[in-house]
Amino acid sequence: MKTNGKFIGAHVSASGGVQNAPQNAKAIGANAFALFTKNQRQWVSAPLPDDGIAAFKENCGGEFSAKHILPHDSYLINLGHPEAEGLEKSRTAFLDEMQRCEQLGLDRLNFHPGSHLKKCTEDECVATIAESINIALSKTNGVSAVIENTAGQGSNMGYRFEQLASMIEQVEDKSRVGVCIDTCHTFTSGYDLRTTAACKETFDRFDEIVGFQYLMGMHLNDSKKDLATRVDRHHSLGEGFIGLDCFRFIMADERFNDMPLILETPDPSIWADEIKLLRSFQAG
Repeated sequence: MKTNGKFIGAHVSASGGVQNAPQNAKAIGANAFALFTKNQRQWVSAPLPDDGIAAFKENCGGEFSAKHILPHDSYLINLGHPEAEGLEKSRTAFLDEMQRCEQLGLDRLNFHPGSHLKKCTEDECVATIAESINIALSKTNGVSAVIENTAGQGSNMGYRFEQLASMIEQVEDKSRVGVCIDTCHTFTSGYDLRTTAACKETFDRFDEIVGFQYLMGMHLNDSKKDLATRVDRHHSLGEGFIGLDCFRFIMADERFNDMPLILETPDPSIWADEIKLLRSFQAG
């Protein structure tokens, strides 16, 4: 498949076992994908079976390399939890997620950074998140912690580029920390993406504050909510308040090459069409 440096996919189902995720990605014409390595709504899941691990690697084959696969951790995890019991539970679960990535031969784990729950300051929450990352990195090898920017809904942290930069600054091993930018979250947190000029300004700010060297993946989603509403509601490409110019910009910009560009749009039945649409935006 001609890629022009772009690796596009979706967050596909791993129902029935992680080994099914690569097959589901192939079925929609993807050359990248995201998955949950366990049930994302349970704290504890059974260990990955050896035959499932082997089948996952075999099904990825030569078609999906580790750097184009973006596993996502459980939504229950809060690495900035202000209370000891919740924090310990989250750190234990996050370490398990990192170890699952190790077992599968994957080199990055995408996660929502955490929430202060209005029980500590934002700076304290950021410091706790960074400490949580440091603990997980010290107990694993070869897997990078990829912080996803958030919409800033509720007490969620990571909705400003400065917060992401502060987390990274406090991570000891900067070779194993990165960022995933979600276009819907970026837009509803207050960064305009509706025009080519707006995209240039927003991503130039990201480069200045965080740095493109830390970008390890993208979630490509339109938004059901308007700019700066701080509400996380994904929409199909071109159907929301962002529009298609943002996705044309990303497809034409080489800074987004060689990383997983992942759809989390709400209608899986049109993912194949959305991938074709994104490819049509590629130059050449």
